[in-house]
Amino acid sequence: MLLKIIAVLLVLWILGFSFNMGGGLIHVLLVVALVAVIIKLLS
Repeated sequence: MLLKIIAVLLVLWILGFSFNMGGGLIHVLLVVALVAVIIKLLS
């Protein structure tokens, strides 16, 4: 389940860069995805 959420966040982040929309929200999505990866690795 967590890996699916991470994948969705990363896809949204990449789409945000490719269409240049979202501003700071794009970077927030990246940070959330990285935190989720770290939680997954530690658990």
